[in-house]
Amino acid sequence: MPEKFVGSDGEHELQETLGTTERAERFYDDQVLDYLNPTMIDFVARMDMAFIATSDSHGECDASFRAGTPGFLHVIDDRTIAYPEYRGNGVMASLGNVLENPHVGILMIDFVRDLIGLHVNGKARMVTDTELRGTVGDLPPAERGKNAQVWVVVDVEEAYIHCRKHIPQMVPVARDQREWGTDNVRAKGGDYFGVKAGKRTPAVAEAS
Repeated sequence: MPEKFVGSDGEHELQETLGTTERAERFYDDQVLDYLNPTMIDFVARMDMAFIATSDSHGECDASFRAGTPGFLHVIDDRTIAYPEYRGNGVMASLGNVLENPHVGILMIDFVRDLIGLHVNGKARMVTDTELRGTVGDLPPAERGKNAQVWVVVDVEEAYIHCRKHIPQMVPVARDQREWGTDNVRAKGGDYFGVKAGKRTPAVAEAS
């Protein structure tokens, strides 16, 4: 097993405490690669969503959802993938974390066909749309004519399975329109959780 796959100190401490060292080492040996094999490459190419985990230089974490047409997670080669970042709410939480700490975790799950997941962990860097298109000829076209603000290019360090045991099966439902890149407040979900309205309440109470 390659040295880089021995896991973190915390993993080993808990494996020792809970008696799972042998099972863990078997998983590392059998399932963890530092590149994408052909089956993984095919899997990434048909995914239309992913969960992205990042953290800042202090270890404060953020998990975010990304989606697009299949292939939006683009495999440049068996050790490199890239995904686009489009105009959002302006907070730049994920990209801000990448700027401080390049380590990212990507989880892709097939909820429809094979009920299986793929973890890809690695180091990320930001590349402009123009720059990446100048070096990667088969980069997917812009979504609905909107170019990415930036691409996140990830150098693969670990790729491994997420077991299907508790993955629910879902049935995709056609949506007539997806508001890609929209600034329409209602289309984006509005104040669904009532945060904005709640913040206004004290001021209204004082005024009354």
